[in-house]
Amino acid sequence: MDELEARIARVLGREVRGLRLVERGYTHARRLLVELQDGKCVFAKVGSDDLTSGWLRAEHDFYRQAPGSFVPHLVAWDDHPENALLVLQDLSEATWPPPWTESRVELVLAALRELRGCEADVPSYADRIGREEPGWAEVARDPNPFLALGLCSAHWLVESLPALVAAEAEAQTGGDELCHFDVRSDNVCLVGDRALLVDWNHACRSNADLDLAFWLPSLASEGGPVPEQILPGRPELAAMVSGFFAARASLPAIPHAPRVREVQRSQLEHALPWVARCL
Repeated sequence: MDELEARIARVLGREVRGLRLVERGYTHARRLLVELQDGKCVFAKVGSDDLTSGWLRAEHDFYRQAPGSFVPHLVAWDDHPENALLVLQDLSEATWPPPWTESRVELVLAALRELRGCEADVPSYADRIGREEPGWAEVARDPNPFLALGLCSAHWLVESLPALVAAEAEAQTGGDELCHFDVRSDNVCLVGDRALLVDWNHACRSNADLDLAFWLPSLASEGGPVPEQILPGRPELAAMVSGFFAARASLPAIPHAPRVREVQRSQLEHALPWVARCL
């Protein structure tokens, strides 16, 4: 830690009193609460390889544009091929849901409404996320991994797949609205009368309703409203979101993000009934 502490002090141009690991997030990037000599704190993320450093580079590109009130303050940046360093305002005293209340949900919805109308130089959905994302069509090619999750019967899946694949194909990923594309409670905190979104490495231009739709199963899994209460009458979005998780939740654990499959399974448990109700 001594070498890292010295590096952070050099980047900030201020003396550092100490570092404390923050046990959040799903990747192997290091997260640190940095206490300065004057007693103030900042938050640092340090890449652990070229992959996580690339994600931090994408985040920095977004933070330096600071397009709205939903973005934490950028404090400092120090690039490195494998150990990039991003320093942001300390949000440890913010409120991190859950639990969710109606007013807290509305603060996040307000942030997403502001977000979709903002300007920022970010890639398109196709360039950032991908042109052909696996979904229900992939499940149709090999249903066994999905069925092994035990969330539905083989009979239900056979009867439902044509409608699921057709609805999923209607979802529009193209668009020019600014999107976060990783909205979950671990990436959302509340400060006063506004919601802040963190972890912007997936930021892109797309269909903002799809950005919202991907949050809703996570929200429901944490005691929030069912998805159609916030986004009614959108079977194509329910199909795309549920298909995204259906094609991934049964895959082997990701070495650099071992908890992701567990989270995907939890979200699928709420996305699947949502699309069933919609269709």
